[in-house]
Amino acid sequence: MPARVHAILVVRPEGRTPAAHHLKRTLAAISAQSRPVDALTIVLCGADPELTQLAASSGAEGVITASAGTPFAVATALATPRLTGDAVWLLAQDTAPEPDALVRLAGALELSPSLAVAAPKLVRWDEPEEIVSLGISLTRHGRTVELAAGEFDQGQHDGDADVLGADVRGLLIRRESWTALGGLDPALGGADEGVDLGVRARLAGDRVSLVPAARVAVAGDGVAAMARGRRRARRRAFAERTAQLHRRLVYAPAAAVPLHWLSFLPLALWRTILHLIGKVPYRVLPEWGATILVMARVAAVARARRRIRAVRSVGWSRIAPLRVSRSEMRLRWEAADAGVTDAPVRSELRFFVGGGAWAVLGALAVSAALFFPLLAWPVLGGGALAPLRATVTQLWQDAAWGERPLGLDAIGPADPFSAIIAVIGTLSPGDPSRALVVLWVLALPLAVLGGWFAATRVTESSLLRITAAVAWALAPTFLAAIVEGRPAALIAHLLLPWLFYAASVAHRAWAPAGAASVLLVLVLACAPSLAPAVVVLWSAALVVVALVAGRGVARVVWLVVPSIVVFAPLVWTQVRTGNPWGLLADPGIPYAGNEVSADPLGRALLAAGFPSSDPGGWASVIDGPVWWVGLLIAPLAVLALLAVLTPRWVTASALLIIAAVGLATAFAAVGVAVSFDHGTAVPLWPGAGLSLAWLGVVGSAMVALDAGIVDRVRVLRPIGALVTLAALLVAVSPALTASLDQSNPRSVLTNGPTSTLPAFVAAEGRGSTAIGTIVLDPRADGLRVDVVWGGSATVGGQSTVQATRIEAQPADRELAALAADLTTPSSDDAIERLGERGIGFVLLQSASAGENDVIRGARLAAATSLDQRDALDGVGTTSRGDLWRVTAPVQPRAPLDDHQARLQSLVTFGSLGVLLVALLLAVPTGASRRVARRTPRIVGPNPGGSR
Repeated sequence: MPARVHAILVVRPEGRTPAAHHLKRTLAAISAQSRPVDALTIVLCGADPELTQLAASSGAEGVITASAGTPFAVATALATPRLTGDAVWLLAQDTAPEPDALVRLAGALELSPSLAVAAPKLVRWDEPEEIVSLGISLTRHGRTVELAAGEFDQGQHDGDADVLGADVRGLLIRRESWTALGGLDPALGGADEGVDLGVRARLAGDRVSLVPAARVAVAGDGVAAMARGRRRARRRAFAERTAQLHRRLVYAPAAAVPLHWLSFLPLALWRTILHLIGKVPYRVLPEWGATILVMARVAAVARARRRIRAVRSVGWSRIAPLRVSRSEMRLRWEAADAGVTDAPVRSELRFFVGGGAWAVLGALAVSAALFFPLLAWPVLGGGALAPLRATVTQLWQDAAWGERPLGLDAIGPADPFSAIIAVIGTLSPGDPSRALVVLWVLALPLAVLGGWFAATRVTESSLLRITAAVAWALAPTFLAAIVEGRPAALIAHLLLPWLFYAASVAHRAWAPAGAASVLLVLVLACAPSLAPAVVVLWSAALVVVALVAGRGVARVVWLVVPSIVVFAPLVWTQVRTGNPWGLLADPGIPYAGNEVSADPLGRALLAAGFPSSDPGGWASVIDGPVWWVGLLIAPLAVLALLAVLTPRWVTASALLIIAAVGLATAFAAVGVAVSFDHGTAVPLWPGAGLSLAWLGVVGSAMVALDAGIVDRVRVLRPIGALVTLAALLVAVSPALTASLDQSNPRSVLTNGPTSTLPAFVAAEGRGSTAIGTIVLDPRADGLRVDVVWGGSATVGGQSTVQATRIEAQPADRELAALAADLTTPSSDDAIERLGERGIGFVLLQSASAGENDVIRGARLAAATSLDQRDALDGVGTTSRGDLWRVTAPVQPRAPLDDHQARLQSLVTFGSLGVLLVALLLAVPTGASRRVARRTPRIVGPNPGGSR
């Protein structure tokens, strides 16, 4: 047995529990040892007066004070010069050995002269029957593996002896080995110190052994322990990764060190992707921080390598048998999965057996009957519809920051909605415009599909899920978007149920949080007017989750991060130009349509869920009052209000809050105009707010039918569902069948046009947007003028920045002057200026219906002036108007300069980067699916009390 044992006790306040509370027990345990320590040195790191008094009264031979941030390795190095014994015992303030721990550890060293390090069994501080650590090994790639941790101690590991290393707490080391090895490596950052010490001892020809009979209780709050708890997970991840990378450089052959060093940055990028897929985003910043730190600490690596060279007497082959093999790791993972005792509580989805698939197929059949003729149209026109670009490349060019497809010299951010159009068009790369036609045909079944999945968060009843899905597809605002040709409103309505499906459980796990963050970007891209409502609901969710389930706060915060990054360029541009209200403008072609007015009748229609002055299309079908149409929504509304009287009143109240916020958004939007169509104000579409309100109302009504009807009268459930759907069907039947009335069309949808410009220009600009066309249109309010780049004005090429500008920009003044000179015979240099600006065509649009003599005279005068230009070659009269081609030299549109190109790259990579992170978080994994199965599918408290 070693003649003298010198204990080093390091004390540093760490964790929530006061250090003095743990130190008292540790000092008492040291004093109670059956084989007392011969000397005790205490290192106080940032101690308070109470700790100082405890140390002074402990009988220690010396007390060393150090700063509060002193690591365990540095603290032990401070005490090393005072060592007087034959063995060193490493302790911390939360390391309380049992009375016979030291005698057993010292006995192990006495029995085996080749043994350099004896490691105890660490058990939980307040539950000594649970093993905290009993030996540590390494994988082939240098990852540390606990050989026994978190297990119930039944002596199953008491026969284990030789190990590669162990937890540093409670280790007993021969003094000559401690001195020769150079103590603990401070560059490890507090992690893997014991296993690194064991590796170096093994290379020196010594042994490391477990002494399971020596038990030491640890609390996990001491300086020698890794940071515990969720709040310190990043700190723990940083220390672990720092130690792993440092050991990789220290243990590698000299020739491989530079290669390892060069691989660290690519490896950090790859591991970042894995962390996001694995739903541990808190590890991303520690990963990069540890990588940069280790790469910068070349001197620390050199010192550690010198220490190994100084003591090494055997080869690395001595270490290999003690590593954990891949097959052993696989067995550990399988055992861990088998050890999960939480039974699944999530019910089966029952999409097929529950009738969800049949509901979608039924909606597809109805849609085919109503809209099948649309499939013969190459391009969908009318309302806010327009062709798409001819190529996928041009679609994505319109979606990027840079030169805008409309305007004389417009450079700036694209609307995020343009990216959605690009995605849709990419699905039909040979003919992008046809993708919108297919979307219109599939709109009804897609709405039923989204509504069904959203209903799974509210009810387990298959009948009610189908009811909610059909009710969502029969929403008046959705059918109005179809009939009036509003692509942004239609897509927003299709996306909202999926946003609810993911966001309602975003606080539970990172997978739904990542999916919800992407869906939120898409919804706001289609309906920016919902941004205030989103802020209100997100703030409320943040408060509720912080109070009820604090672990999900970070996930709820993440929901808005991608939207902030994606919309940042647009926000910056609108705020810088003094037009922040322009951020609420509806994307796409400004279109007024048949919206309700801001009078009491209009607001009454909004309250009933109708966004247009023709509720459900009934005003165009019958002559007479249509006020009764709003009453058909009453069954759904009454059910929604009654839901607060059911046992699931919490869920119903949350859904009604969503409905109230959506209705308030619609009320605020009606009558507000922030965009303009050639000087004509275009009000906001209130249907986006109504879609949000409809989501809350339908969900709350399903809660009423689900939880508000007891089993003995459950026959009322299908009756209530059928009455509600029948009333809705009657209310919207004219809008639903609008496209069938060929004699008197009640839909604005048309076949085409394939281009908003003449076919000659469309053919010339099909593959490039470098050549522009100036479009002149004399009207009663003056000469309207615009510049279209490429073969057509498109849905994805629109810009809310251009449509919402409230002051004339220099480019606007230049364009107005250029148009005036073109229509004035006295101007001689107008055509040369067109060529310098990259404009190759001049189009004088056809006369509109009901044009008076004054406008007709202005149009004739403009045509006469253009005919007299020598540098203009008349192409002829087309279906779009009179066309001239510029014969003077035309310079292609100037490309972006270096600063603009860098800004374009920054905006593009920033948006794509944050969306990529969100998508990686959204990717489901086996672990995330296992976690999901242990949570209920529906949200909110149910009568059983689960959440």
